[in-house]
Amino acid sequence: MSKTTHFGFEEVDEQGKAKKVSGVFSSVAGRYDLMNDLMSAGLHRLWKRFAVTLSGVREGARVLDVAGGTGDIARLLAERAGKTGQVWLTDINAEMLLRGRDRLIDAGCMLPAVRCDAEKLPYPDDYFDCVTVAFGLRNMTRKEAALREMLRVLRPGGRLLVLEFSRVWKPLEPLYDAYSFKVLPLLGKLIANDADSYRYLAESIRMHPSQPELAEMMRGAGFDRVEYFNLSAGVVALHRGFKN
Repeated sequence: MSKTTHFGFEEVDEQGKAKKVSGVFSSVAGRYDLMNDLMSAGLHRLWKRFAVTLSGVREGARVLDVAGGTGDIARLLAERAGKTGQVWLTDINAEMLLRGRDRLIDAGCMLPAVRCDAEKLPYPDDYFDCVTVAFGLRNMTRKEAALREMLRVLRPGGRLLVLEFSRVWKPLEPLYDAYSFKVLPLLGKLIANDADSYRYLAESIRMHPSQPELAEMMRGAGFDRVEYFNLSAGVVALHRGFKN
């Protein structure tokens, strides 16, 4: 009997989720960055900078950006890693990865861009100083498997940064729900001609583990000294964990 998982609020066959998620991101890739600015009023840029600040990446570091999409985090990491460092941009979706690669090239930032599955990373054990995943973990079918892969490719002492939508401060829930389920799909329809993909976005956030649940999931995958930081009243949380 095949396993099932969630695709937003929909229950789907585990094997079919990746295809559905791919369809979402193929549809929105062209307007992804514009929609990010509109949806967050530009706050996503501050969230990403905060994550990079806490990454501890320095000159010469080896860094892997998983589900890096259009390259915002990779570019910030490359500034810190410098000419002697390595920053790899990866994503499972070809359209998002190509857009990220092109944006980096336009910015004069030449980084390797690799299409790969976060659950089966094509990198050796104990290689990277830091792994980041921003707004990508909730879309992965087997989050625990992906976390174990990220742990595997980290060197001892290396750290993982997970930036993801999370549980908002409870008094703000009614307002946040109204925005998520009414305004976001409308924005998606008007800007990206795709209300369904942004309805999925809102649903996927609600199905994603809470801050404590994700912290426990990271510990279960083998990470040590796991902590998290709530940003914008918990709309987003940054989790950090280390490899022993």
